[in-house]
Amino acid sequence: MTHYPIEAQLHWIVLAPLLGFALIGLAGARLGRGAVSLLGPAAPGVAFVYALDALQALRGAPEATVLAEPLWSWLDLGALSVSVGLRVDALAATLALVVTGVGFLIHVYSVGYMGHEPDGSYARYFAFLNLFTFAMLVLVLADNLVVFFVGWEGVGLCSYLLIGFWYRDLANSDAGRKAFVVNRVGDLAFVLGMFVAWRAFGTLDFARLNQEAHDDGGLATLCTLLFFIGATGKSAQLPLHVWLPDAMAGPTPVSALIHAATMVTAGVYMIGRLGGLYAVAPATLAVVAWVGCLTALYAGWVALAQRDIKKVLAWSTISQLGTMFVAMGVGAYASGLFHLVTHAFFKATLFLGAGAVIHGLAGEQDLGRMGGLARRMPVTALCTLLGALALAGVPPLSGFFSKDAILFAVGVSSVPGRSALCLLAWSAAALTGLYVARMMTLAFLGAPRSAAAAHAHEPRGTMAFALLVLAALAAAGGALGLPEAVAHGADRLGAFLAPGWAGAGHGPAAGAGGHAGLLEAERALMLRSGLLGVSVLAVGVLACTAWGGALEALFEADPGLAALRRAALGRFYVDEVYGAAVVRPLVAGSRLLWRVVDVGLVDAVVNGLARLVGLAAVALRPLQGGLLRGYAALLAAATVLLVVWAARGWFR
Repeated sequence: MTHYPIEAQLHWIVLAPLLGFALIGLAGARLGRGAVSLLGPAAPGVAFVYALDALQALRGAPEATVLAEPLWSWLDLGALSVSVGLRVDALAATLALVVTGVGFLIHVYSVGYMGHEPDGSYARYFAFLNLFTFAMLVLVLADNLVVFFVGWEGVGLCSYLLIGFWYRDLANSDAGRKAFVVNRVGDLAFVLGMFVAWRAFGTLDFARLNQEAHDDGGLATLCTLLFFIGATGKSAQLPLHVWLPDAMAGPTPVSALIHAATMVTAGVYMIGRLGGLYAVAPATLAVVAWVGCLTALYAGWVALAQRDIKKVLAWSTISQLGTMFVAMGVGAYASGLFHLVTHAFFKATLFLGAGAVIHGLAGEQDLGRMGGLARRMPVTALCTLLGALALAGVPPLSGFFSKDAILFAVGVSSVPGRSALCLLAWSAAALTGLYVARMMTLAFLGAPRSAAAAHAHEPRGTMAFALLVLAALAAAGGALGLPEAVAHGADRLGAFLAPGWAGAGHGPAAGAGGHAGLLEAERALMLRSGLLGVSVLAVGVLACTAWGGALEALFEADPGLAALRRAALGRFYVDEVYGAAVVRPLVAGSRLLWRVVDVGLVDAVVNGLARLVGLAAVALRPLQGGLLRGYAALLAAATVLLVVWAARGWFR
């Protein structure tokens, strides 16, 4: 890739939200609610403008251009030299626009959603959101793994702060700690991967890692596996997925920003950023594909049983992230990133729609206590429907094109066990339609099942504006990546991203789609995929309405089906397994070490010394009784002892 002299000021992309955090965090309470409401969304808005400027510079530059802005030298330790710099290529520009654009809309939505908060909490909320945006942009624009890891850890910290925002509720603070601890497990593996990468290639720079990657001795396979373990924590894949559903304890806009549109996609972005390195580790790519596929299928089953509307969307996020990893695992990097973008649109729409429902129902989140909301909240129902149809892959909405691109890429890939992988991927797609239909039917159709549902009201102002814009993006965002099978040369996003991986000798697996035979195969697959999305949605709606009573009776009568539903509702007891195999043994071991080391050894030594000093004090206390005759006797005795000591030589 060539570096291109630019007028775009890359540092303002990351500096704008950092300044917003500093101003709101230090002076928000004094500035007042109005100033915070303006500064909070303005920070990502300014960053979006500068990111758009960088995109325009890229589009006007030669192919495979990189915009680079070196900032300062950080470490210079002999062979290890780490500098801080910003790097924007097609991949980084795409993610920066998603982070800042969707982030701006969610900040705007938050002005209305969090309006009931006291002034201090309101300012703290927007300060944390701005800090998160800064950390995510550092991650996206970093030019080496060390700076990338700073952003990686920064978003983890901000996630902890925002999940536990209402920290006075013990469940919220517990959820924040759980997210923090689980992510640290993955982060440890990521750090080890950095050590291995340095040992194998002598560099931590992204460009050199992709260009000089080789797998002599299996070190590339080892470091990419370690990086992927880090990604399973950040992007909530099996087996480190357990934190994300509990993270729904935070405010709903936080769920939309961090746990749908940005932070949880960091692992997918990391694999795309290191595409050249992963290309020389096909064993790792196979692991990525299979873990992603199993995660998508597992999370789809769990989502189908949830009663909390935010939990349905949380498990849906885990499932869709799994689908993205399937794409990355079969080498269809552009398809995976395309689904990342469309997912940001439709999942943010769904979360904000759920937030509008919760807001309109005075905090109610149980789907069983909703119903009939389409009549009370028609705008919210329409926006949420658009997001739901896009998620289910119904044509011609955005999710249809991105999901179809992944299914096609799996079908033409050479990943081990391709036939089984295809079957599982299609099964996960079918489950998506079922849980989407169930959620929409229970929430918006039928009669109200609670007083709150009967008196629900529409969101207004900033909440309605952000929801409408995101719904439009969820509906039309597929135009960014229309496949060649639909319109020749229309895959603008894929063409924009492709040069970044072509330089490493590796592109999307479906890159040969220009052949007439593959084009026909893709058209046929699109037809089957569209029919699947529509038919599964129809079956799901019928299952919750016309067939609802019969299906409920069947689940109650059949012990196996009842047990399956209980298992899905209980997340298939993964948390219980962790509790029995990891948490309780660690707690018991910690308590044992505390008793043996802290109490038995450290406290014993400290307390023993204290007792010894006390005994010595008791023994010596009579010497300081305050009586004159006592002091005279001591003086006389001391004098005698001194005389005896001085005269000891006389008697030799």
